[in-house]
Amino acid sequence: MTYRVSLVCMGNICRSPMAEAVVRRTLDEHGLAGKVALDSAGTGGWHVGSPMDERAAEVLSQHGYDGSPHRARQFDFDRYDLVLAMDRENLRALRRVVPAGTDLRLFRSFDPEAPEGAEVPDPYYGGRDGFEIVLGQVKAAAEGLASYLADRLD
Repeated sequence: MTYRVSLVCMGNICRSPMAEAVVRRTLDEHGLAGKVALDSAGTGGWHVGSPMDERAAEVLSQHGYDGSPHRARQFDFDRYDLVLAMDRENLRALRRVVPAGTDLRLFRSFDPEAPEGAEVPDPYYGGRDGFEIVLGQVKAAAEGLASYLADRLD
């Protein structure tokens, strides 16, 4: 049985697709690729079908990740084992729609160095530096998530 994980932000063009690219590689490096079905989505539908924000894709590419296949989608209420919100606003929105029994958390809760309640900030209205910050936060949480899933799925 495949463990299903969704990474969620507001529009699915910056934070959650960056996280998806990083987590996908991290899961592969930890030997979990075939055990985890991973996707990303937005709580809103404004960007459905659009590619990742150019700045997000550029930062990913410069760090060896490929964000080019991504197309934004809205969270679809499928059965997930784990849904990870990038911030508290999206966490609140998801609480209203995620089926009972789904583990719903903030993504950075998997970063052992992050303070409790830490969020991945939305870089959309800022410059490139914000996307670099997001990438660093995503990498740290991805490692923690992979360790958590490795323990859970063995």
